[in-house]
Amino acid sequence: MTVPEGVLCSKTHEWIIEEGKYAAIGITDFLADELGDIVFVELPEVGSHYSKNEVFATIESIKAAGEIYMPVSGKVVEVNEALINSPEAINDDAFSSWFVKVEPDDFQNDVQDLLEYDDYRDDV
Repeated sequence: MTVPEGVLCSKTHEWIIEEGKYAAIGITDFLADELGDIVFVELPEVGSHYSKNEVFATIESIKAAGEIYMPVSGKVVEVNEALINSPEAINDDAFSSWFVKVEPDDFQNDVQDLLEYDDYRDDV
């Protein structure tokens, strides 16, 4: 697994990476490992707007179900439909298995409390 350069992580185990005017969001490898075999993902609709820390997706594994929180406020511009049919891809590579791409309202301000990956891993 390769950790993308510039990825930021939340204490609730979501990652975000800036891609021009958009940002890709998913869950960290730590959370994917903790959940075990992921069997279901429910993703939002394109055009939905979420506030920072609002639940935007749900995920189920053979061990547990959980809610996924939006690390920034913004509008969903793309959903990774492939995860709906193949949620196990998250276990294979959490950082290439993004859930949504958003157009953040204020990326620089919203990511102030997020951690660089190495600091995140030291924290969990």
